[in-house]
Amino acid sequence: MRLHSLDVFRGITVAAMILVNNPGSWDSVYPPLLHAHWHGCTPTDLIFPFFLFIVGVSIHFAYQPKLSEGLTKNILIKILRRTAIIFLLGMMLALVPKFNFETVRIPGVLQRISIVFLVCSLIYFKTNWLSQIRVTLFLLAGYYILMTWIPVPDFGIANLEPETNLGAWLDRLLLNGHLWSQSKTWDPEGVLSTIPAFATGMLGILTGQLFSKISIPSEKVTWLFFIGAILIVAGLAWGLLFPINKALWTSSYVLYTGGIAMQFFAACYWSIDVQGIKKWSTPFIYYGTNAIFVFVASGLLAKFLSRVKIGEGENETSLWSFIYQNGYASWLSPQNASSAFALTLVLFFLVILWQMYRRKFFLKV
Repeated sequence: MRLHSLDVFRGITVAAMILVNNPGSWDSVYPPLLHAHWHGCTPTDLIFPFFLFIVGVSIHFAYQPKLSEGLTKNILIKILRRTAIIFLLGMMLALVPKFNFETVRIPGVLQRISIVFLVCSLIYFKTNWLSQIRVTLFLLAGYYILMTWIPVPDFGIANLEPETNLGAWLDRLLLNGHLWSQSKTWDPEGVLSTIPAFATGMLGILTGQLFSKISIPSEKVTWLFFIGAILIVAGLAWGLLFPINKALWTSSYVLYTGGIAMQFFAACYWSIDVQGIKKWSTPFIYYGTNAIFVFVASGLLAKFLSRVKIGEGENETSLWSFIYQNGYASWLSPQNASSAFALTLVLFFLVILWQMYRRKFFLKV
């Protein structure tokens, strides 16, 4: 089953990721386009969990017709192949252009997406919907206990500070020298925080199953909005004890962002697939049907523009900075210039994706 609205949801998400990842200058960014400094949630903090939620929904729609067969060798090979390709694409982005294997960052966005896809796919084939709810709750409760009850070796009492929480300690233990370059002591896509990320994917799978079991569109939307509201309130309530935090991927963050994702999906489905209001969504269809391609391509382009130098001596600057300063900052206010630069990249890739869509070229992994 392929839903126009799910492709649009995916397209909006990946376009938003390109927008927030590529400001002209990180010194001049509107606050909603930045991640929360630590605890809290901005619109930017919704993007990654939306991706994982969509992965879960897509797992259901892709594999529901094959559930009766069970997890056959052929299906398992396809799951493992897709996992490996996505993971290796993430590693390629991390390696380019220096290919320094001694310090390359191993965790990353695509790496986490691949692992969540693998684990959630296996759970989907091996359990029923009730067991999947139990697994999701177990993941969230277990992570809460690990992060708030277990003492941190070398630091003592459990805490949620950036460098001294249990997840940061485990990252250093297992991946020392291969962590996020901006911290080097912990990673926002670290090992332990991947546990609740599985729960985000499972919420997507459960949403897909609920969607399929209800035949009347208005009832689908009503239930998705209702359950989404419950998850949002539950996330906010749990956040009083276990703060909403994207970098730690706290259990409250999973519920809160999962509820918003569920409602956003319901809104897209109602307006696009039920009401037939589709014209506004066409650009996002282009993005949604080639999401992996544009994610990788945008990352490579950003590295190219940042590393190509022009000028000499004191006048040497990156191609990125040259374009930004002369094409945007020279006549716009700093924040508007920075946002306009990022939006230009979104539109640049939109033209490419439009041509790919016209030629029915879809890069699938």
